[in-house]
Amino acid sequence: MADDRRSAADILTSVARPLGLTRAGMVAERVTRAFWPLWSVLFVVLAALMLGLQDSVAIEIVWAAGIVALIAAGWAVWHGVRRFSWPSREGALARLDATMPGHPIRATLDRQAFGDRDGASAALWAAHQARMRERLREARGVRPDLRVAAADPYALRYVAVLALVTALLFGSVMRVGSVTGMGPGGGSDLATGPTWEGWIEPPAYTRLPALYLNDINGDVVQAPEGSRVTVRMYGEAGALSVEETISGRPFEQSEAEAQETAQTFSVARSGRLAIDGPNGRAWDVMMTADSAPDVARAGAFDTTWDGEASLPFTAQDDYGVASGTATMTLALDEVDRRYGLATAPEERPAIEVALPMPIAGDRSEFEEAMVDNFSQHPWANLPVEVAFTVTDDAGQTGTSEPEVLTLPGRRFFDPMAAAIIEMRRDLLWNRENADRSVMLLRAISHRPDDAFRQAKHFLRMKTIRTSLEGYVEDGLSLEERDEIAQALWDFAVLLEDGDLEDARERLARAQERLNEAMRNGASEQEIAELMQELRQATDDYMRQLAQQAQRESEENPDMPQNPGENMMQMSQNDLQEMMDKIQELMEQGRMAEAQQALEELQQMMENMRVTQGQGQGQQSQGEQAMEGLAETLRDQQELSDQAFRDLQEQFNPGQQRQGEQGQQGQQQGQQGQQGQQPGQQGEGRAEGQQQGQGQGQGQQQGQQGQGGERSLEEDLAGRQGQLRDELNRQRQNMPGGDSEAGQRAEEALDRAEGAMDGAEEALRENDLAEAIDRQSEAMEALREGMRNLGEQMAEQQGQQPGQQQGQQGMAQGQDPGQQQDPLGRDTGSNGQIGTDETMLQGEDVYRRARELLDEIRRRSGEGERPDEELEYLERLLERF
Repeated sequence: MADDRRSAADILTSVARPLGLTRAGMVAERVTRAFWPLWSVLFVVLAALMLGLQDSVAIEIVWAAGIVALIAAGWAVWHGVRRFSWPSREGALARLDATMPGHPIRATLDRQAFGDRDGASAALWAAHQARMRERLREARGVRPDLRVAAADPYALRYVAVLALVTALLFGSVMRVGSVTGMGPGGGSDLATGPTWEGWIEPPAYTRLPALYLNDINGDVVQAPEGSRVTVRMYGEAGALSVEETISGRPFEQSEAEAQETAQTFSVARSGRLAIDGPNGRAWDVMMTADSAPDVARAGAFDTTWDGEASLPFTAQDDYGVASGTATMTLALDEVDRRYGLATAPEERPAIEVALPMPIAGDRSEFEEAMVDNFSQHPWANLPVEVAFTVTDDAGQTGTSEPEVLTLPGRRFFDPMAAAIIEMRRDLLWNRENADRSVMLLRAISHRPDDAFRQAKHFLRMKTIRTSLEGYVEDGLSLEERDEIAQALWDFAVLLEDGDLEDARERLARAQERLNEAMRNGASEQEIAELMQELRQATDDYMRQLAQQAQRESEENPDMPQNPGENMMQMSQNDLQEMMDKIQELMEQGRMAEAQQALEELQQMMENMRVTQGQGQGQQSQGEQAMEGLAETLRDQQELSDQAFRDLQEQFNPGQQRQGEQGQQGQQQGQQGQQGQQPGQQGEGRAEGQQQGQGQGQGQQQGQQGQGGERSLEEDLAGRQGQLRDELNRQRQNMPGGDSEAGQRAEEALDRAEGAMDGAEEALRENDLAEAIDRQSEAMEALREGMRNLGEQMAEQQGQQPGQQQGQQGMAQGQDPGQQQDPLGRDTGSNGQIGTDETMLQGEDVYRRARELLDEIRRRSGEGERPDEELEYLERLLERF
């Protein structure tokens, strides 16, 4: 027996540490499960005191709440003591033993029941005991299970923790002491005793936090200019008063004003703020002045071939620039007053262009570029005085020094086109030049065979001249002048750009000039300019060739589209690669090879036909899948827009209809502006889009009206389910996904289908915010699937992603620069989706994006809005 006890003591000694840890964990478990109501009550009471709830209610309510808290705490203590029991060593030993395989502790403490006199059996038992002792070395303390979910099914303990965390963030530990004065005999003193609270709230645009004066222990406080100071005083009237010299109000206030229980004023200068009376405080307020913004020009005008001008500028402000405007007025003293400009100009308003602001990021210091096309303005190519003006959120403005610059416009190299533009400028300068313009037009058309390359050009100018003569006889009005000016502009553009034959002549002339420059050993700068001229002429020729192919296909629908076997096939990318190779050879000094490559390019251009693609009129399976996914994406976008409008209607009834009317008006205004800009041919497309949108809205309204008893959300959910089923059908008809890109496309479409399913479920539960989020996920997954499908198609044909789309666009006879992807974005000059063109230029885009972002920020700051809408607005701000 002594040996058994000694063996048991040795075993307990070997597992003493893990046994102690296990027993301590059991103590923690039982304390937690027994006393969680106690610390929950303590957390709630402490949170209420830190938030200062006892100072905002009557003392009777404080006493009642205190009694309730004491009763609850007493019950929690009784409940905990009743349920708590100290864990025994045997229980801890059993728990530790249960965590190890084979229960080694129990095995080492056991004795052999029979067979101990048998040598073999005794040896086997000894081996078993030795193995169990070895396993005791692996003993580790058992982690406690602190979960009390079974005892707290309503998670009240988490409510208490949340209240304490809120108090730590927004409350103050110093407020807890105010409850000590609410004892017997002190209640009446507290109810009438003087207390105060104060805040300094900086302007919202500074994005600085508010200051709680009660927590400021220093004597100096810094506050931005325009900060709002609020002081509230409680207790007996007149016990506390406010003295301040920071608002600019009269220094001597009336006694009634000084003793008001609540005072609000703004920080207009540095000074002193003091609260006189019991527990009063005083601070020296140092005002941080809001400096005016600054703006300056950062470079010269940069003009493209079609006259689009870009003028860079820099702006800065201590808190951020809100908006800006570029103003251009005619610098009459700098104008060369000859010929048609000798007369006094007619009065015209200054040109005002809204400066683009960064859509996201810091606006305290940035550099942007004003982009616009002034080619059709009467002051084009004339000196103007340019001045930038920016405004910050405080209403302060900063203006740059006016500078005289030449207002850029489109350059016309054809002599006849340049003369037409000059007559147009004279006519817009002053209507008195109309007689002179008629005389010049008659002189130009005196011998049309020598002046015009084609008869149709002469007939068009004759029509313009006849109209101008008739208008001059009756008195030229402003509307008639603008009509003639637009006709002259269109005529000059026709003379400058010409048709296919003119483009071929310019291309041949550019090739000949470059060839001659290489033979004569021209300078690098001259060769670079001629190379750029060749690129522009090639692009123009390709564009004219594509337009001619489109016209031929429209006139002869039955004409075969596939080129013959001996016909040269080239794409825009092939031409660009060849010209890049020629330029690289010239830069390396290998003129002979460059000249030979140029001759090869000339031969190819002579035999070239725009790449028609193979199998035009019969789409491949991949193309059909891509088109179907694009249609699904558009339908999903429309459905998401409708859900967002319904969400707005829930929170702001009646506002949606006004917003739609305003957007329609703005769209009409933008279309009107675009119709006045040169060279834009999207009128028919925009009109078609409007008709399509109108039809879509009509169908949607019809579907809603046919619903009968079904709600709008059920209708949207039904449409969402149909869209999900359509996507499922498209997935089954997609080409094989053996490649890596095909597998990624399949995975992306699977995510899109799951997101659509979640959106349908959210719509049926009338959770529009959740539905919009799921719809956004579905659209993003659809875009990713389309990208991966395009990569798979390119891999199958041995091309780069996006190249096939560019060739298809060329095959249709469209301008490669005017192709659009399924989302309505330009694909670039080479037909690739990943174009490097600047897509966010123009004042309308910047202004509209800025207005939307400001409106989202404004609404997110309105605390009275529903929580669901505020959460959705926060997600929008995080994304954009």
